[in-house]
Amino acid sequence: MSSYKLENDQLKLSVSSSGAEMKSLIRKSDGKEILWQADPAFWGRTSPILFPLVGNYYEKTSIYKGKSYRMSQHGFARDMDFHLDHGSDHDVLFWLEQNRDTLQKYPFPFKLEIGYKLEENSVLIEWTVYNTGDDTMYFSIGGHPAFNCNLEESKLMFSKEEETVTGPLICNIIANDGSGCLSDRQKNIALDSENHLPMSYGLFSEDALIIEGKQADAVTLIDENNTPILEVSFDAPLFGLWTPVGKNAPFVCIEPWYGRCDRAGFNQKLEEREYGNALEPDGRFAVTYRIKVF
Repeated sequence: MSSYKLENDQLKLSVSSSGAEMKSLIRKSDGKEILWQADPAFWGRTSPILFPLVGNYYEKTSIYKGKSYRMSQHGFARDMDFHLDHGSDHDVLFWLEQNRDTLQKYPFPFKLEIGYKLEENSVLIEWTVYNTGDDTMYFSIGGHPAFNCNLEESKLMFSKEEETVTGPLICNIIANDGSGCLSDRQKNIALDSENHLPMSYGLFSEDALIIEGKQADAVTLIDENNTPILEVSFDAPLFGLWTPVGKNAPFVCIEPWYGRCDRAGFNQKLEEREYGNALEPDGRFAVTYRIKVF
């Protein structure tokens, strides 16, 4: 495991080769640490990459060509050591390929590239997936960055195509059966008079909030002084909001996703997963998201 340091006039970023995970993001003007620092008393990660699975398979199992594969929540990439492709003061690129162990859990050869680039007051995160096998590849990918905040005193603002979201967010709810899969229930969450969502621990009492249908393409975290801290912007079809249930943790996760957990009772067929991505042989899937620090 190696650590790589990126720096420009406004930010300092630290990234580990273990999981290609961001570990620290510091605003240089005042030394403020933006990212959660993985205290295991609350949650022992900072910003894991979710690949080739976001969330859970139903009963932790997928079926492809009649064969069953078992995989734990959020896939295996976050627990693997990535290789360094190149690095500089302002950017770094890692890569990962299948091995004997991954093929026992997931039937596809692949190459995954994770890149980070400092651009003024923001970090551009780049994900590229290559299908290096002979069959159509089915996968999901997502981010899970956690941001320090006084959660009970902070707010979120949602934007779409440069406009502020004014209506309620329609959120899907995880099933209460311990499966980590989606239920058929939805929750409409109203915004306040400033079109902000005041956060509370009760808001997350049923686990993550899953917001589908491109209801927003940017989420701004606003602190207890009504000052914007950061914005996460993306072109993902859905995103998650999360803090661990019942722990009163001092952070919130804002998570761009290309995929999500199965619905409870799903037939487990890999090629039929909702929000799954299909990549043809020799195909390339490339997306980005951005964290802007104010």
